[in-house]
Amino acid sequence: MTHSADTTWRSMTPDDLTGVMTLTACIHPDYMEDWAVFEERLKLAPDGCFSLVRDKEVLGYLISHPWQGLISPPLNTLLHTLPDKADSWYIHDLALSPAVRGQGFAQQALLLAEDAARRHNLHILLLTSTCHAISFWQKAGFTDAPTHKAEQAVLASYDAQARLLQRPID
Repeated sequence: MTHSADTTWRSMTPDDLTGVMTLTACIHPDYMEDWAVFEERLKLAPDGCFSLVRDKEVLGYLISHPWQGLISPPLNTLLHTLPDKADSWYIHDLALSPAVRGQGFAQQALLLAEDAARRHNLHILLLTSTCHAISFWQKAGFTDAPTHKAEQAVLASYDAQARLLQRPID
């Protein structure tokens, strides 16, 4: 767990999903995903899902899991299973309430993702960035990953400027 006064990152539980959905509706209205997507990610990779909470209120979340290859999951798509031979740790979503931004919680979430990746012996973080978040991810050390035609179609499911980004884990 990571703490800052009364606001804490902890392992996500199914009870957090209502707060996660409320937060995603406020933060990502143009990139909405069904409850089932978040529920499935939590079931498939509980060690990669975290909630930032204060007094039981979800103020942020991190959804991440093992992944293979450079074709990212399309927006609002169920995975059904995780890859048998993952080669990266995929950050599906990191969201913070405006009330807690700028306080270091995003950096703490990235450390949680790195720790999860290391436990799986994976050394690359991978993510799909929407046009709104590219500069944030670049400041966090992420760079463009190679994209092929199939990945370009997936990126277009997010927005015209979406990019596949990666960062090695030290």
